[in-house]
Amino acid sequence: MQAAEPMIDDWIEIGALTDIPRLGSRIVNAPDGDIAIFRNSRDEVFALLNKCPHRGGPLSEGILSGHTVTCPLHNWRIQLVSGEAVAPDKGCVPIYPVKIENGTIYIQL
Repeated sequence: MQAAEPMIDDWIEIGALTDIPRLGSRIVNAPDGDIAIFRNSRDEVFALLNKCPHRGGPLSEGILSGHTVTCPLHNWRIQLVSGEAVAPDKGCVPIYPVKIENGTIYIQL
């Protein structure tokens, strides 16, 4: 008997909101690449592929400001909500749905 494939609406528990410091990040390993989980100063949480669309820089090591993260390699700013680069730069990084229930973070792959 084969194992059932995960359903598209399955949520994966990441951990407690308090595990990620404000203006910080955490990396989650996933089959398609590492995912950066960010927590901003308002306790909003975002999940993006941990790879800048410019040269693949580790976004999880970037500086968080409001709803953007700045890539540590070449200062590209990426919107956390959409994954889009801020003009004049062009490009996009995949984002993942996030929810918080009872202080626990979940992402959907």
